Amino acid sequence: MTQTPVDNRIELPYTGDERTLLCGFLDFLRGTIEFKCAGLSDADAARSVLPSQLNTAAGIVKHLRWVEHYWFEVALAGRPSRAPYTREDPDADWRVEPGETISGLIADYAEQCTVSRELVAGLDLDHEVVFRGDKRLSVRWVLIHMIEETGRHAGHLDVVRELLDGVTGE
Repeated sequence: MTQTPVDNRIELPYTGDERTLLCGFLDFLRGTIEFKCAGLSDADAARSVLPSQLNTAAGIVKHLRWVEHYWFEVALAGRPSRAPYTREDPDADWRVEPGETISGLIADYAEQCTVSRELVAGLDLDHEVVFRGDKRLSVRWVLIHMIEETGRHAGHLDVVRELLDGVTGE
């Protein structure tokens, strides 16, 4: 029987201003991604247990790393994209390549989350940037979207992990 991984996530804030709550929930979910992958072997992390061959634990972590990169660095900060996906290969951010390990992907994700935190720390929630030509995008919207995106994929990891080895948890 596999033991439930140790839960090192931050404690969710129950009070605070909007930034504290938004960033707290996002950081809790980011920690959930790491929690759900704790103890997985590289082989299990890359093993598909769902119909989609890309929806693996490692693939989800890799995808979320690039989602963080896109919304915080590219969309908000205007930096060039370094993401591996292209029009010809739109799923490259999900695909685990030979030599990639779950610990390396988690470390890359954690590093990207640090960059994301640093970028929004100096911006007001109402700060807006031009987005996709004629639209406006706010820091608040990006934080809310990232809570939704990370939470959705944390749910996917719940299912993947349980199907891999029976581990369940919050």
